[in-house]
Amino acid sequence: MEINFYPPSKQVNGNFNFGEILEKKPIGFPQDGGQLKPFSNLFYWAHAWTPEKRSTIGLHPHQGFEICTFVLKGSINHYDTQLNKWIRLDEGDVQIIRSGNGISHSEEILEKSEIFQIWFDPDLSKSLKKTASYNDYKNDKFEFTKFENYTIKHIQNKNSKMWMDSEDIVINEYFIDKSSSVDIKIKNDKIHSFFLYDGEVFLKELNFKKGDFFTISDAKNIVVKTQKESKLFEISSPIKPSYKTYFN
Repeated sequence: MEINFYPPSKQVNGNFNFGEILEKKPIGFPQDGGQLKPFSNLFYWAHAWTPEKRSTIGLHPHQGFEICTFVLKGSINHYDTQLNKWIRLDEGDVQIIRSGNGISHSEEILEKSEIFQIWFDPDLSKSLKKTASYNDYKNDKFEFTKFENYTIKHIQNKNSKMWMDSEDIVINEYFIDKSSSVDIKIKNDKIHSFFLYDGEVFLKELNFKKGDFFTISDAKNIVVKTQKESKLFEISSPIKPSYKTYFN
């Protein structure tokens, strides 16, 4: 089993509007100088939040990448130049911008709210030739599988309503009760990326706390255990995408 661990101290700091929006980036932009560089078809991963009041990231352009926003807590408002209107997204909702040959957007993170913004590389040699598109998905439209001590939210897979061009991406959230354990399968051709955004979990001799990011590969499964309620976010992606990524 290969485990790579990136606590907040090893993640890149960021902020907007003089600290009205704060960020920790497990995968920063290459120029950010972070320890973890883009890998697989994951290019960027930021955990952003508003400590107090709402704040807006102004209109800015994107091309090529698939940009997903996951609302972890609270709410955001989103605007883009394709829909030409503001849309509200609440806790549990997900949006995707397939930025294609170009789109601009703006986002307002409301007071005391948290999001992930994650960029996926869908093969820019193809995506840059496509027209940009946008979808949002409400929390109650996702499939949930409930077990005795935990629940899995299935956000992205080959059977989900959410669709992506990026190759072979699976996205799950685990909502785990206290004093419980979850057996998670690890695919031998995948790297599994985990972000613990609430609670505390134990894996073998490792103790992961809120804000920790870790990757797992070369294993058949892992068993994570909790002592208190925890929320664990997982993305599995190909170890070697079939196309050359932008970073490579």
